[in-house]
Amino acid sequence: MKRRTLLIAAAGGLVAAIGAGAGVLSQVPVIPKRPGPSAQGALGWIAHRDGRFALTLPRAEMGQNIATALKQIACTELGAAWDAVDLRMHETTMPRVKATVGSESVQLFAAPLALACAALRDALAAGRVTGAVTVTERPLAELRALRPGGLIGGSPEIVHGREIVTGAPLYAGDVRRPGMLFGRVLRAPASTELPSRPLRWNEAAARAVPGFAALVEDCGPPVGKARGLGIVAHRPGALDAIAAALQVEWEIEGSHPRSDIARAIDVDASLAEGALPHAVLDGAPEAGAWDVDLRIDIPLAAHGSIEPRTAVAEWSEGALAVWTGTQDAFYIRDVLADAFGLEAGAVTVQSCRIGGSFGGRTLCMVEAEAAALARAARAPVKVVWTRAQELALGFHRPPSSHRIRARLEDGRISDWDHTQISSHILFTAAAMPRWMQAATDLVAGDPGVARGMAAPYVLGRARAAYDAIRLPVHTGPWRGLGAGPNGLAVESAIDEAAIAAGVDPLSFRLAHIGDPRLAAVVARAGEISSWGDPPKPAQGMRTGRGLACGIYKAASYAAAVADVAVDARGHVRLTRLWCVHDCGLVINPDQVRAQCEGNLVWSLGMVLLDSLPIEQGRVSAGTFADAPIPRLSEVPPLSVELIESRHPPSGAGETAIVAGPGAIANALRAATGRRPMRFPVRAEEFRA
Repeated sequence: MKRRTLLIAAAGGLVAAIGAGAGVLSQVPVIPKRPGPSAQGALGWIAHRDGRFALTLPRAEMGQNIATALKQIACTELGAAWDAVDLRMHETTMPRVKATVGSESVQLFAAPLALACAALRDALAAGRVTGAVTVTERPLAELRALRPGGLIGGSPEIVHGREIVTGAPLYAGDVRRPGMLFGRVLRAPASTELPSRPLRWNEAAARAVPGFAALVEDCGPPVGKARGLGIVAHRPGALDAIAAALQVEWEIEGSHPRSDIARAIDVDASLAEGALPHAVLDGAPEAGAWDVDLRIDIPLAAHGSIEPRTAVAEWSEGALAVWTGTQDAFYIRDVLADAFGLEAGAVTVQSCRIGGSFGGRTLCMVEAEAAALARAARAPVKVVWTRAQELALGFHRPPSSHRIRARLEDGRISDWDHTQISSHILFTAAAMPRWMQAATDLVAGDPGVARGMAAPYVLGRARAAYDAIRLPVHTGPWRGLGAGPNGLAVESAIDEAAIAAGVDPLSFRLAHIGDPRLAAVVARAGEISSWGDPPKPAQGMRTGRGLACGIYKAASYAAAVADVAVDARGHVRLTRLWCVHDCGLVINPDQVRAQCEGNLVWSLGMVLLDSLPIEQGRVSAGTFADAPIPRLSEVPPLSVELIESRHPPSGAGETAIVAGPGAIANALRAATGRRPMRFPVRAEEFRA
């Protein structure tokens, strides 16, 4: 379906109702196309030649090591040795593959790849060594790669592991092209929701800087409404000096009406105006006093990937080639073709390994800047965003403000009410104009904000509702979408309900769980952590233990236990974390454990560190000092246990984020008697 047809169909004629017409339709952005994988399509990922196999990875590799897992599947189904299968990253000359999102690479791609490899194996066994192969339908139970044994459930050498530790070229920043220059696009220090453009600059001073190559006024599509001024240099070290010498004066139109973000998302103020528009659970709690009544506030947070956005662009005879680390190379191709008036076939995007992503590399940003600067300079150009650009121009985890209440009858939750105000995640302002976002709000809400609001418990009369509002800072997917913040709010309230009932938090949860797989991870987390025997506090320290659990996308299960220690000044130290995880059949246990460990570190950051300072509606942070991420010295011993399961494989990349933050917050409550309700926590709140 074409993008205009899609929008009109989704909005049920809303475009005409809001007076859009052709003028507004011309502003419709490129819509991502995300086809599901198929076994027939998977034949394009695997090939045989001269006794060797070539596997084209149909996913972005961003440290989740899906390259290793899919190679395990291919080798197992083909009956091939590990070294007989060569792997390469995909580019857009192959048929389109779905964006790497949602922790679904093994869940959705394992079976199609295994079926394609089985078909290729059968053809070779029959003596066919040339020509096309057709997939034969067969029960999944017959596939070698979808049952444990050999490489499945093993941990072979990580694909790219040796290249990473020896510095071999893997990332977009490693790309070198003949005659390559280095570029940057400067933008106004203002909200990207406000129209801005360069007004005056000192070109003579910039040209006097050694290494100056070009000044570019037409530097590609705006970021939001922020138009830029491009600079190109012969060496990357000259870019800072050129930018300083330019002394750009910016024209910035107006101010944003929601510059005070905390005030804009105040859940209590919104509730005072009436019910929230988007229902997740539509039960009807009875009126009356609540036994638990919490206000939970969670701020903006950055993705914090170590590698900043990077792209290399090169034009040749009207065609454009781009090297970049992206979660959706085909969407990048489509946007570049649209922006520069090209046919899709004239744009080739080579995906590179990504140095961290967490949902942040889904839009075309640095790629368009590199393409515009390369076109103007008539030479290949590499653009590497600074950390300040990452923070100012990227999209972030939206802030959220929660009011969550529970009522008890005979030690069980009889009534439940969870409301929140947040900003958009899937229908992000970073990709949608205001009118189009309003249309999606009216028709569908934002499922990303809603993810995790349906608590995984039997709660009696339960209601959950939310609203998402457009903010001056762009927001979007961040590890697990809404599952992390919603899990933190839900698990805080469940824990407080257990305290109000006078029941052990582990027993209280088990009494409210109807899903046996969730009950199993909770019970096992209690066992491996010796739940009933927490450590004794050291001199001058208050210690506490907390538990939390959750289900991610109705498919994967996790429970976590945290131990914390708090000194008299209120400084918090996380001393131990346990996690039990069930994601069905595990292809590579080492990598699933690594994903759980990553989620636990993110959980630590979410409770103790994550925040993004804002001034006048714009991000004011410029470095990791302003928007910190956890350091190794802050990470406690981590213990991860995987449930052996015969269920089909499901997502592992984001599951533990539903449990880790709640476990840490609940441990703080146990240690201090004070419920954390504003994050990240502050030492003054926990002083003895």
